[in-house]
Amino acid sequence: MELDWLLTPPLPDTLPRQRVLYHRLREAILSGRLAPGTRLPASRSLAASLKIARNTVLFAYEQLTAEGCLWADRQGTRVASLPERATPPASSGHSPVTRLRLAARAAAVLQPEPAREAAALPFAPGTPDYSAFPFRTWRACQERAWRDAGWRQLGYAAHGGDPVLREALAGHLTTVRGLPVDAAQIVITSGTQAALDLCARLLADHGDTVWAENPGYLAARAVFGLAGLHIHDVPVDDEGLAPREGDWSGHPPRLIMITPSHQYPTGRVMPLPRRLALIARAHQAAAWIIEDDYDSEFRRAGPAPPALFGLQPDAPVVYAGTFSKTLYPGLRLGYLVLPHAIAADFARATTQAMRPGQGIEQRALADFIHRGYYTAHLRRMRGRYAARQSALRTALKEAFGSSVTLSGGEAGLHLVMWLPAGIRDGAVVARAATLGLGVRALSSYTRPPMTCNGLVLGYGNLAEGMLAEAVRRLGVAIEGFDGAGALADCRQPPPLAAN
Repeated sequence: MELDWLLTPPLPDTLPRQRVLYHRLREAILSGRLAPGTRLPASRSLAASLKIARNTVLFAYEQLTAEGCLWADRQGTRVASLPERATPPASSGHSPVTRLRLAARAAAVLQPEPAREAAALPFAPGTPDYSAFPFRTWRACQERAWRDAGWRQLGYAAHGGDPVLREALAGHLTTVRGLPVDAAQIVITSGTQAALDLCARLLADHGDTVWAENPGYLAARAVFGLAGLHIHDVPVDDEGLAPREGDWSGHPPRLIMITPSHQYPTGRVMPLPRRLALIARAHQAAAWIIEDDYDSEFRRAGPAPPALFGLQPDAPVVYAGTFSKTLYPGLRLGYLVLPHAIAADFARATTQAMRPGQGIEQRALADFIHRGYYTAHLRRMRGRYAARQSALRTALKEAFGSSVTLSGGEAGLHLVMWLPAGIRDGAVVARAATLGLGVRALSSYTRPPMTCNGLVLGYGNLAEGMLAEAVRRLGVAIEGFDGAGALADCRQPPPLAAN
């Protein structure tokens, strides 16, 4: 048998010959070029023919025999019979690869999102100021964590997360956020998405209904949809989530996802009467409220409103927090605060479902909090972001007129710039992207039949040196969509209402 083609083209210098011969024989067998039952030359014969060492051939033969591609007996080595490769029907016109697809529920909930590089662009929402991160202090905490590391930090995390971090976080939440919690109520997660996924899987059953704010946090919708929950959109007004009687009767929820302290993305704040009313109705509906308190640390307009968690001793509320905005997203650490009644079971289920790790990072973060570095960092960044927002407001009013309408600045890292009907936010964002801006369209956070038209402007990563140029480019992106002074006609935000 002529097998010179096994080494044609010539062997690359960077790969061992035995690996190349193995891969080419394997490819020939799987493709059918070497048919089942074909007898291969003896190892000495093939080595002499290809002018290679016999051990090279022996390695390839032995590996392929172990994998079931070849079989050998006293009569020689032959190609094994393998299942035929599946081919699509002749009428389909598709290759096997193009017929592979995600599950229907995954295809329904996954949405296009900006490239990861867009997070570094001016006006990208939710991006903190990386240049202000306390690298030296954090590195020292990590070095101490590595120096003192034991088997627990190198293995899977304990139930609920590192106990030292849970103690440190309980103290921080009690002192800073006013939440009367203890370490036993805290479960450390790999970020907000993991926390929401746990809530979807442990607090609801497949097919249950979850309420989502509209407009709202799109990543949460993806998590709930992938968990097999039915998503019901509830409008947001000037006081946050605004369910109507028809929502309660027609779409009774098992989960209610809210961002009450700084609604994402509009920035609306839910007042205390509505918080209490929502808790009361959730009790009646046997529903859980997931309170995502993603950026209350950067509150500027007075003290943060009281969290729903803790307003009542038996409130069906799960409190979710994250370190993505206060430190950096790549840390991938968040947490849940749970009622005592479910905390232990939740921690145990989390370990079984996700096998959490990041032991070194968790211990370093505990050290960072215990030594007061976290509180000092928050205080420093709160002042920095307040000054940055003030400068952005001034620059926008100078560029677009004093009547430009901005909202959502009570907390967080973004503003909403409302647009009149004549200027569509999606068109502005498309043009802004070509100018190197990461601005988002407010309408992209909504689901029909909502009407919402504005720009979500992140300022966390908007350094003073780039502010003027970024606003100038934003003006170029908006220019030409409407006549002069169009923005001045939009004195009040359009109502967040259904068509």
